Amino acid sequence: MIAFTGCELLAAAQARFRTRTPARVKGHMRAASAQTSRRREVKVGGRRVKVIDVHAHCVIPEAYALLGLKVDDHRGPGIDEVGQRRISEMDAQGIDMEALSINPAWYRTERDAVEKVIKIQNEALAGFCAKYPERFVAFASVALQFPDLAVQQLEEGVKRLGLRGAAVGASVAGDEFSDPKFHPFWAKAEQLGVLIFIHPQSTPDLANRLRGNGWLANTIGNPLDTTIALSHLIFEGTLDRFPGLKICSAHGGGFLPSYAARSDNSLRVAPDMDTGIKLKKRPTEYLKTMYYDTLVFTSEALRHLAAEVGVSQLVVGTDHPIPWQDKSVDHILEAPGFSDKDRRAMLGETAAKLLKIKP
Repeated sequence: MIAFTGCELLAAAQARFRTRTPARVKGHMRAASAQTSRRREVKVGGRRVKVIDVHAHCVIPEAYALLGLKVDDHRGPGIDEVGQRRISEMDAQGIDMEALSINPAWYRTERDAVEKVIKIQNEALAGFCAKYPERFVAFASVALQFPDLAVQQLEEGVKRLGLRGAAVGASVAGDEFSDPKFHPFWAKAEQLGVLIFIHPQSTPDLANRLRGNGWLANTIGNPLDTTIALSHLIFEGTLDRFPGLKICSAHGGGFLPSYAARSDNSLRVAPDMDTGIKLKKRPTEYLKTMYYDTLVFTSEALRHLAAEVGVSQLVVGTDHPIPWQDKSVDHILEAPGFSDKDRRAMLGETAAKLLKIKP
């Protein structure tokens, strides 16, 4: 069984999704129906768009039990009705397909146990997607603390189970992805041509400072975790070593795209900090080779992200069912300054190419 998970706001969000009507016809956008019992169809410039959400979570209770965890440990209750209930929420939002991922809670688990956990998760994800092939694809789980095992799990997940890549954290038990021990995993991902979805796990080293009001472990800790991970991949030369990598980061890439130019100037200002790794491009140029979800909340934030990394690098991310963004489609449709071609790319065309989904 798959359980979809959320937070304490999930119940209210689900009620809202079940009762609210789709957005009004507005300019280049049209909803197919005014009832949530029917599927909202999104059109841009008169053309139907298959909307694909790359950032959607779930948990496999059986695997969680092996880790000594409960579904409720994942920020709230699981959802037992895994089929129509989830699909009805997607229909209301105008989401045609979701790419499911599981946030890693196993990076410190011993090898024998984690092999069982990953096997259960990947087979369950594949089985669920086979049941709803027009609505779901999934990212494989991998045990990156054992890179050789992760390579096997990625290859099996993609070739045997039909999973579309892998979902990973932003570091592995304190180790950065730029560490050479992870090179075999990146090499396999590059060889397979599949997408690696990076989702942060707060910034553990700062746990004490992130205590208190504001849910700072998530509010600040998550985007910071991603910022650090991507910066290491750039500055340590990992992206030069594996130029064919396809990496997508949650939450718009964290803070990095918002302050990217500082990276270009850092070694000019402090050349003594140069470790001898000579990059082939300016740091900001690497941002344009990776992908990012659109979970950035405002039209101005979306405009700025597109200006820094390119519209071609953006894909829908909802964080479903955690209710960060239940209007992700309208977020793109209503943001000024984008062409119909831009909107179609962000809503689904780019994700379809990355995830090998028929548009």
